[in-house]
Order: sequence, then C-alpha cells, then structure tokens
Amino acid sequence: MLAASLLAAGGVAVVTIPGASAAECSDVEVVVARGTGEPGALGLIVGDPVFDAIQDRLGGAAVTSHAVDYPANLRRDSPTDGNQALVDHVTSQAQACAGQQFVLVGYSQGANVVGNSLGTSSDGALVGGPVVATIPDAIQDQVAAVLVFGYPLRKQGGGIEGAVAQRTLDLCADGDVICDPAGASIAAHLSYRANAGEAADFAVAQLSALA
Repeated sequence: MLAASLLAAGGVAVVTIPGASAAECSDVEVVVARGTGEPGALGLIVGDPVFDAIQDRLGGAAVTSHAVDYPANLRRDSPTDGNQALVDHVTSQAQACAGQQFVLVGYSQGANVVGNSLGTSSDGALVGGPVVATIPDAIQDQVAAVLVFGYPLRKQGGGIEGAVAQRTLDLCADGDVICDPAGASIAAHLSYRANAGEAADFAVAQLSALA
C-alpha cells in the first residue's frame, strides 16, 4: 500500500539499500527499518529526517546510522527477514563496540520489524509476522530509545511491551489507515516527516537519561 501510494504521488521507484555490515564504533547508532516500498537511504518519510534531526540535536557526538537490510515488500517473509537482520546487526555491533547506544526506528512494516526484534510479535497484523529473533536482554540495556511510526500492530490494540516500552515513542497519526483502529487515510500514513523533530527530542532525552 505504501509503495503504491508513493508511486502514485510520483515517488522514486528504485530503492538502494546499504549492505549489512559492521559499522564504525560511534557514541550512538540509529538503526532504521523502513516502511514497505519506502525510498531513501534510511527512508524518505521517517528514517532520513529523523536521523538528520538527531544528528542536529546531538551536536559534537559521533552518530552513525544503519539501514536494516530487508526486502520491505509484501512477501510473507519480509518482516521476519527484517527481524533477523536487525537482531543480527545490533548484536554484532554491540559486541564490537562496547558502550555504544542504539536508537531503533521503524516505520509501518519497519515498526513491526522493530517490535518483533524486541519480543513483541506482529503476527496477524498487516505486513507482520512471528518473532524469529530477539535482541539479547543484556544488549537491550544499550537500546536508549525506540521510535515507531504508523505501527500496524496498533490497529489491533497492541504495542511494544516489556522494559523497553518505557523508552518507546509510538506515533500514530489521527486517521492513519495502517495504525489507527478507525483510520482510513493513506495521507495520514504518509505524514510522519512532520514528526521528525518530536521524535529526535524524545530520543535525545532518553540518551541523556542513560548518560
């Protein structure tokens, strides 16, 4: 649905996704799971503007980003591929970079990917699937903030659970057809670029709390 909407609006049809590899060790890594068919390095609607806003607010801190390497399409195994890829990356990155903190960002299907990676199953939700891997508890302590937008599980009244829920900002625009139980608006689902500053402020506040 997102892919079709972007194309109808004249969006970019070709998406280039960085390969899954260990990034440099930084103070903070922003790990982004983009939405279905979403163009952009990290995601035109959410990932790119949120990462830029976090960088702006953190000033001199070393901040890197990682795009979760997964199909982000309508295949049944797309969200589970993303779940496994996110957990693999964060686990290896945390082992290689002691003390690095993570901000996990997910939009639409990517929110399902993030939630699954933290142990909240999106099975039965739109573009969702069962949990196939979870970030180890010890590493979850390095997850400073979680930012999810247009989370399909919310359509069913669900959301991220567990200790990390206290460090989660879950944004669902009024009328969003994907996350609002009463929603029917595609435009609302494509509106989250406007929330980049709010999300960055939340993430930076959580990072400060753990400093």
